[in-house]
Amino acid sequence: MELMLVPPWLEQLLSTTFFSICQGHINSPRNECNMFCLNCRDQSFCFYCKSSWHKDHQVIQIRRSSYHDVVRVAEIQNVLDISGVQTYVINSARVLFLNERPQNQPKTNNNAVNNNGKSNSHLCEICRRNLLDPFRFCSLGCKLTGIKRNGNASFVLSAKKDEEIVRMQKGKPRRLPSKEEEEEDELREGIYKQVYQSTLSSPPPLACSNSRRRKGIPHRAPLGP
Repeated sequence: MELMLVPPWLEQLLSTTFFSICQGHINSPRNECNMFCLNCRDQSFCFYCKSSWHKDHQVIQIRRSSYHDVVRVAEIQNVLDISGVQTYVINSARVLFLNERPQNQPKTNNNAVNNNGKSNSHLCEICRRNLLDPFRFCSLGCKLTGIKRNGNASFVLSAKKDEEIVRMQKGKPRRLPSKEEEEEDELREGIYKQVYQSTLSSPPPLACSNSRRRKGIPHRAPLGP
């Protein structure tokens, strides 16, 4: 059941160590191992390794936030169903955490109370971390644990979601007009046809008759003696 709900490369991704120095390019800049190949499903590698050995592969880049590994939603949502996982905006980009983050304070219970004295029901189902929004998990790792424990979630994209992603990548999906819009267009087209036909059938305006024009300039009658 887990094989149907979880891609085969996900567990390797979550257990991989990132941001170590690439031993093959130790004297080069940008040599941090912050990339992962979904085709090879091996260890992390750097920018130069990608150009050399993973040029035509499906690669995602891992980033850091507060010493924790994150991935951008724009990269991961095309290959993974991330529904139910809390997302955050960091450096103007929406990201999510790969694994559970240790908490400095004791884990809260189901009746947690925030600073305003109101109950906070947005908690991760696995690690009980406080969430900003009504999501189920705080990270991909917690969602993976939830799938193994309960089986009521999935990482596998459905065929319908795949079609939606492809359509969004190609451009804004075309919306079919409703019945009311079609009737309105037909009515508008009919009005235009009537105006056009009436313009063609109406005779041209007659020129002003010369008979009404005055002949010469009028003269005043001479004054009497």
